[in-house]
Amino acid sequence: MVSFHLVRYPRRRAARYMAFDRPVLRATAGLGFWRLLGTGRGASAAPGADPRRWALLAVWRDEADLDAFLDASPIARRWRREADEAWHGRFAPLSARGTWGGVDPFAGASGAGTAAGPLAVLTRAAIRPSRLAEFHRAVPAVDRALAAADGRLASVGVGEWPLVRQATFSLWRDAAAVTAFAHRGEAHRRVIGAVRERGWYGEELFARLAPLGSAGAWDGADPLAGSGLSHPRPR
Repeated sequence: MVSFHLVRYPRRRAARYMAFDRPVLRATAGLGFWRLLGTGRGASAAPGADPRRWALLAVWRDEADLDAFLDASPIARRWRREADEAWHGRFAPLSARGTWGGVDPFAGASGAGTAAGPLAVLTRAAIRPSRLAEFHRAVPAVDRALAAADGRLASVGVGEWPLVRQATFSLWRDAAAVTAFAHRGEAHRRVIGAVRERGWYGEELFARLAPLGSAGAWDGADPLAGSGLSHPRPR
């Protein structure tokens, strides 16, 4: 079970929670791989952080552990108490390739298949310092293409370290929309070609996840509303 949580706070002091939450997450029962992530502004992966919005990507032993976290963790209680907006999605990993910090977060998912209906895509890269300027020059064109992509339901740029360790989490209408963006969009194709030819990344990960349910709001609405998925009870 994989979960993704996107939380917007009313004040800039939200950055301090990144440090305070780490020991709590390390002690959380049933939680395996996890990353606390800063976010870009809006849907952009370009440089420039949103100090009020933060994300958590988590891989759980089972759904009961995720439910227990949402019910009882002081982190989830703070989300309910302080957040201006929060969105929570739960997913089953379908396929994955690559590593994150030397670890495959979705071990066993590779080759698991595809799903009808909505799809979530996680892309993550550790950019080589010598390739940073090239990478960030290419980002605006890909951002524009992503924003205009048919079938994109929502997307956000996230990262562990500004500029260097970057990721994108996106929701799509279906697998066909993902394929069309990845292989038919010229800006994205150019970036993929440069990645391979010039070795932009020291490490990368690409994963597809099947949405199982969602709750809350992401930029004012639930992007998976109306998709026929189950919705976790309100937290």
